[in-house]
Amino acid sequence: MSKKLKREIYSWIIVILVVMVLRATFVEAMVIPTPSMEKTLLIGDALLVNRFLYGVKIPVPLTNRQIPIIRGSSPKRGHIIAFLSPLENKNIVKRCIAIAGDTVEIIEKMLYVNGTKIDEPYAVFSDSNVFERINFDQQLYQKVWQKGELYDVMGVNCRDNFGPVVVPKDHLFAMGDNRDNSFDSRFWGPLHEKYLLGKPLFVFFSLDPGEPAQNLVELLRFWKWKAIRSIRIGMVI
Repeated sequence: MSKKLKREIYSWIIVILVVMVLRATFVEAMVIPTPSMEKTLLIGDALLVNRFLYGVKIPVPLTNRQIPIIRGSSPKRGHIIAFLSPLENKNIVKRCIAIAGDTVEIIEKMLYVNGTKIDEPYAVFSDSNVFERINFDQQLYQKVWQKGELYDVMGVNCRDNFGPVVVPKDHLFAMGDNRDNSFDSRFWGPLHEKYLLGKPLFVFFSLDPGEPAQNLVELLRFWKWKAIRSIRIGMVI
């Protein structure tokens, strides 16, 4: 191998490493694949995410682990947050509705935090059905929920009548704005802050894919696109 070729390879390695570090620590692009955040965020909205706000973390290659380098701030109630799913290797966007120490309860679809009914103009309810509350020992309820097993025990009944539970230390409670069509902390438990990726900043591109998608590859099937939603481009989140 010639010295010139070695220098070029070395230069490209440096460039790739710098891009990976920038992506891992400062900004990341992601696309909304499901309707769980409608009408706030739509399927096909491409977001730019600020990864620096909640601290700098370096991902460990070939794993879901991240090594914290600089500790940032914590999400506030009402923040829209991007995070790595605790169940599978994909990025998700939801709304932080409660933080560590908060008591969360849902009564007939209405959200209460620390005993106060929360005004949520962004929340959407597409299903008029209300699943009944299942009576459950409160201490056992908290324990089962924290282990992420509530859905296994109650199924969809915890969607509309939930809790009360206390969000544990270093955790958040995340829900989609499309409350009747969101798989979130009601079902899979509290979200540990280690999964946080950052806070979405704005929509830099938006397309109507015609149907929900399971991943970015499905969203890129341009021959199925219905339209490019130019009016949403530049929308601050």
